[in-house]
Amino acid sequence: MKRRELFSSLASSVKKAAQEKPEQQIRPPYNNDASLFHKECPACDAKCATVCEVEIIKIAQDATPYLDFSKNGCTYCDDCALACDFGVLTLENKKQINATVTIHTEECVSWEGVMCFSCKDPCLENAIDFKAMFMPSINDNCTACGFCISRCPVQAIQVEVA
Repeated sequence: MKRRELFSSLASSVKKAAQEKPEQQIRPPYNNDASLFHKECPACDAKCATVCEVEIIKIAQDATPYLDFSKNGCTYCDDCALACDFGVLTLENKKQINATVTIHTEECVSWEGVMCFSCKDPCLENAIDFKAMFMPSINDNCTACGFCISRCPVQAIQVEVA
């Protein structure tokens, strides 16, 4: 086997493994039992998504709700929990979104010396600190609401299930 063939086969196997890996969904913040999403939500008519004022609750192919921060963030308004008739989302279980938000410094234009406050401006929790005028980092105030994600002009902010 030639070196080029070896690297091509390794690259294709890595791509295939990445495609086969199931993507974890970021769920609305009003739950304490993730198994209820698959037990109860398929029988529901997706009220949580229809009442979401910022339209970030989407319904996956398996009929379960997930959060999509591509255009907006969660206001923690309680509407999805109030609309849930199946007990999956309840006000008693209100908590922060089970996700971690990170800024990838190698992609962030501010870390390259460009004055950019796109992530800080929409942050309601003052969860983004800047060293001097540049170098943003996420602090412990972050609620994983996602408002900063869609505002980043270079998609340097990522969110992952915690």
